[in-house]
Amino acid sequence: MDISAPEFQANLQIPIDLFVSKSSGAEGGGGLRFTDSSGNLVFRVERQPPKSSYKRVLVDASGNHLIYIHRNQNGSWQGFKGDDSEEKELLFRVEKTLNAFNRTEFKVFPIGENGEDSKSDFKIKGSPFYRSCTIYKGDSILAQTSLMYKLGIQKVLVWRHKFRLTIFPGSVDHAFIAALIVIYFHGRKLWI
Repeated sequence: MDISAPEFQANLQIPIDLFVSKSSGAEGGGGLRFTDSSGNLVFRVERQPPKSSYKRVLVDASGNHLIYIHRNQNGSWQGFKGDDSEEKELLFRVEKTLNAFNRTEFKVFPIGENGEDSKSDFKIKGSPFYRSCTIYKGDSILAQTSLMYKLGIQKVLVWRHKFRLTIFPGSVDHAFIAALIVIYFHGRKLWI
């Protein structure tokens, strides 16, 4: 009888949880922080230039600028590769399609190889008040946010300024998902 250790797949496809919270001014300008379950920084959001309500930069844990996020005067958003430099490579455009009291929806238009909008397969739907949104590509769920609860006899909400972002397995870039979360929650009382 051959008893050996079980084999595990090297790239097991499991969801990844990131925890989103507002950072203090000393930790990165009072923007958002995305941390893993151990509390290690994965992404953070910086305002560009200081105190601008229209410009954000998604930065990785090493300080590399990943996605420059710009809000246009008409309320739409654009995401560019890197930071606010002269040469910008447009990655995506986001437009709000519904803004009700308890429901907000966006369409996301990735930019194709030729620099033009691709068909919008991406949607963001949810309720900012409940820190809840779902990011879809077609009919597939790519990511979801939710408030965290304490376990115990009673369901008790944990602090509303911290919530969970679950990114489901697939080929989508985690920085892209984080940028969409920044756009979705922009202008809400909570922070950014």
